[in-house]
Amino acid sequence: MARRTVMYSSKGKKLYAVRDKTGKFKDIQQYSRAHAMDIKRGSSAEAKAKAAKAAKKSPTKTAKKATKKTAAKTAPRKLPAKKAAARKAAARKTAKKGAKKSVRKTAGKAAKRTVRKTPARKTAARKTVRKTAAKKTIRKTAAKKTARKIAKKR
Repeated sequence: MARRTVMYSSKGKKLYAVRDKTGKFKDIQQYSRAHAMDIKRGSSAEAKAKAAKAAKKSPTKTAKKATKKTAAKTAPRKLPAKKAAARKAAARKTAKKGAKKSVRKTAGKAAKRTVRKTPARKTAARKTVRKTAAKKTIRKTAAKKTARKIAKKR
């Protein structure tokens, strides 16, 4: 792997710059992204160690473990009748609560929609009134300024 030069962007992010043999920039990466990829990739030494460890394990142990796992998966544990009934009841209760909540939400939203229509019109009307009033005051102040200028000249 090529040697990386550490730099910083104008925004202050740490960067890795990789140069080619002539010294020109070949690649510029954000440090955080490059670092994440390095960690995901892993080194060749780690890969060799993992392979050696796998080769060391005896095949009989791995076979025994596999049979234990499959046996455990095939025989599901039964719960006592009372516990199972309690769980079902709890599941029903939560489902009921969720349904009630969603109904309330939709009803509330519908009510808000109907209520919103009239104030929206009022606010639009108020805005137009404010704009026209603001324009008038601007005109008045401009007229006053010109009058003052004329009075000063005389």
